[in-house]
Amino acid sequence: MRISIISLSLGALLLVVLGPFGASAHDIPSAALHKRMTGAGSSHKRIVNSRTIGTKREDALAALQLLNRTIVDKAESSGGGTPSGVAKALGGPNPTTPSTPSPAPVVPTKKFPELGFEMPSTVPTSTDNWWTDQPEYGFLGFSYEVTACQSPAELKKDFMNIRNKFDGRYVRLYGACDKKGFYDDVADAAWEAALGVHSLIWFGFDGGNQWKTRRDTLFATLKSNPKARAITRLVQFGSEPLFDSDLTPDELTAQVNAAKKTLKPLGIPVSVSDMVYGFTKDGGAANVLEAIDQISVHELPFFSTKATTGAAAWPLVQSDIEWAMKQKPLKGKKVILDENAWPDAQGSGVQANSHRAVASRAQMQAYFNLLDSKCSYFKNLDIGWMFHVYSDAQEPEYGLYDANMKQKFPFNPKTSC
Repeated sequence: MRISIISLSLGALLLVVLGPFGASAHDIPSAALHKRMTGAGSSHKRIVNSRTIGTKREDALAALQLLNRTIVDKAESSGGGTPSGVAKALGGPNPTTPSTPSPAPVVPTKKFPELGFEMPSTVPTSTDNWWTDQPEYGFLGFSYEVTACQSPAELKKDFMNIRNKFDGRYVRLYGACDKKGFYDDVADAAWEAALGVHSLIWFGFDGGNQWKTRRDTLFATLKSNPKARAITRLVQFGSEPLFDSDLTPDELTAQVNAAKKTLKPLGIPVSVSDMVYGFTKDGGAANVLEAIDQISVHELPFFSTKATTGAAAWPLVQSDIEWAMKQKPLKGKKVILDENAWPDAQGSGVQANSHRAVASRAQMQAYFNLLDSKCSYFKNLDIGWMFHVYSDAQEPEYGLYDANMKQKFPFNPKTSC
């Protein structure tokens, strides 16, 4: 409502009301030929007729107060206060009763390694309330092969690129570097890049017990280096210890349980990194599935006997996921597709088990575009996937980058949907 005060004197007060206020495979790959890679509401209306009040000083003041109260009542019933200009014209302060402000929206505090999380200036003394409690699905990051024992500078450069260019949240180590202090270098680089790390106890392909030394060295670093402990999201036994028969299911279960006992005070879960075939061969490994805290599934549909193209690989991928979802020992446990790939060429380490399988750069891109198009599916199941591997310099035929560190194709995966 707009109000015009035409005249005001001790003898007369003329008030005119001009208008109302406005309201507003699983298929299982062939074991013999499989090759692994290195709001509105209504307001009450009150109408004040124009009138002239001719009276004594007291009557004029009383009429003024009456009108003032009328305006306030109307403004409040409309959900607002008396305009300050009206109050001033009426000779008094703005009589609006302060309303209770709406509470500010609650913004969840980001935790490591969520996108937008800022690393603290000091390393936390405990990982309690450190790791994200938000669902983690869709693209998580890259597998990163470390046999070359990359320098601290190279690790930092690559990890920063994974985080800043691709919105990666994790890096999954592949292979092994036995150089003293290497995992300390990994921890420093991951801390600076705000990346979580899936570490790996590497068995290799040649047998032997060197994996035990690698296990002990890793555990010692996690106990002694707070930064390493803060960035390590997961410790995995792999790669493919069941498929390669490095250990029997009983032996691997014993190792997982022992590792869990060691790492529980540090808040680090334990997993096994293998193919669905590895978890199911020779009568299966239900005891391993029961022991692990979460499962790291190798997703390599190119090696299926039913493989054709990366663009058509979804039934093979979905079959493995459905297998994991149906395993009672895995109920409630996180599933990650970590060693997850489609090659861009066949070579000495890449041999298809289907004559219709197409290894090409176009089909590699099509495979990862396919996964990205299934974001809602992964969100519903809270499943994350990784890109194996970071570059061809680490493993030929599988890198997003070629051997000269040129990106093979545009890659802008969803991390949420």
